[in-house]
Amino acid sequence: MKRILISLFIISIMCSCNQTQSTSSSAEEDVTQAVALLMKGIEEADAEILGRIAADELVYGHSSGKVQNKDEFIAEIISGEPLDYVQIQLTDQTIKVVGETAIVRHVFTAGTISQGNPGNLRIGNVLIWQLQQGKWKLLARQAYK
Repeated sequence: MKRILISLFIISIMCSCNQTQSTSSSAEEDVTQAVALLMKGIEEADAEILGRIAADELVYGHSSGKVQNKDEFIAEIISGEPLDYVQIQLTDQTIKVVGETAIVRHVFTAGTISQGNPGNLRIGNVLIWQLQQGKWKLLARQAYK
């Protein structure tokens, strides 16, 4: 009887671990999709996408030190000034989900246009995402050189 109880205990722990891993994996996939949608919104300068993916409390930090709220961030992307993002590529992306918060790090490389001149941008980003009403929202972003 004791062996049966121990076996059941071990099986329940294994099932619990597998469920936690699949839940975490599912959350990471959802965050990956949210990041992709954010990048699409930036490339296409789409206010609707950006408004939907950004939290109302957004704090958006640039590598220059400039910090914007949600409205300022969206307005700058839509204006194409100082940069219009033509093509974005993310590399070395990592995602760590902790409860209803996700920390995303990646290298952000973009082809840009500034005052009619083509250019390139390569920076690191840290993105903080929060699960709000069942959807991942960008809560904070800090870029660094």
